[in-house]
Amino acid sequence: MTRAERRNLYIGLAFISPWIIGFLAFTVYPVAASLYYSFCDYDVLTDPVWVGALNYQDMVSDAVFWKSLYNTFYFALFALPLGLLVSLLMAILLNQAVKGRSTFRTVFFIPSLVPIVASCMIWLWILNGKLGLLNAGLAWFGIEGPQWLSDEFWTKPAIILMSLWGCGNTIVIYLAALQDVPRSLYESADIDGAGFWTKFRHITVPLISPVIYFNLVMGIIGSLQVFAQAFVMLGGGGPNRSALFYAVYLFQNAFQYRQMGYASAMAWVLFILILLLTWLATAVTRKHIYYGGD
Repeated sequence: MTRAERRNLYIGLAFISPWIIGFLAFTVYPVAASLYYSFCDYDVLTDPVWVGALNYQDMVSDAVFWKSLYNTFYFALFALPLGLLVSLLMAILLNQAVKGRSTFRTVFFIPSLVPIVASCMIWLWILNGKLGLLNAGLAWFGIEGPQWLSDEFWTKPAIILMSLWGCGNTIVIYLAALQDVPRSLYESADIDGAGFWTKFRHITVPLISPVIYFNLVMGIIGSLQVFAQAFVMLGGGGPNRSALFYAVYLFQNAFQYRQMGYASAMAWVLFILILLLTWLATAVTRKHIYYGGD
């Protein structure tokens, strides 16, 4: 490098040094420290003691760990496909040329702007077993609503139902993808006599498949880290720990039980699970994703 090139390099590094320092201090160091602590007995208040793989071995015999893992996968198994499907259907409806379309789009997007804690407080009243709006609506049809938040059978369905409330961001992403689908393809399909389902299956889905894949991956990451809804609405996990999700149990170990080493090990197990599921989703969907440049 010439002297002038080195000078430009140093100037550039000086300008981005705040970001580099922040990245090293708040990302690289915490990640490296958590990996080290996952092999230690560490309670935050005293020095960590190296115990090897003991934290990971304790997970195998920890019934609460497996309960939280089951609750999390139960939530992801239902909330993820429901969220993807509902968001896609709403995006298709909001993409139709109807009067007041922009108003409808705003109405469906606004809930995603509400802070999660405020949403939880709203849903505490909606899901109230005695005075809740949801059970009051069911009563109009002669249906006796369940105790959503006090019956262990209904706590997870309640959280799944609430998760659909904030799908506005996903709807917007789908809407952007639908705008890029050429109208000429639909017009050609209409001339050939294709119906809605045929156009949806052979035109819409293939052309927005990269966006579906993106939302799938983001959904996997988000659903396995569900925390605020269960923590705010059900505290320690609800009746019989029926809503004790993985992230909630991780938080309890880290900041309530002061078992930071065990919590760090749980965090790395969660990272590996997300990594494996993301790889699996990529491998399964690779042949079904269409890119315009291919």
